[in-house]
Amino acid sequence: MVFILKKGQRLDEILPQGSLPKGKKRLNAKKYVGMLNLKEDPLEIQKRIRDEWE
Repeated sequence: MVFILKKGQRLDEILPQGSLPKGKKRLNAKKYVGMLNLKEDPLEIQKRIRDEWE
């Protein structure tokens, strides 16, 4: 099943009634946008992964 969200549209507007739990605190995913803690350069990781294929 595929749902297409348009800008400004809420998920509970397009899901069937009763799909989302009521009364539970929902996750605010916006606070995690762009957060990635790496200890190594991303290009080095990519090169290492690509070398495993050969």
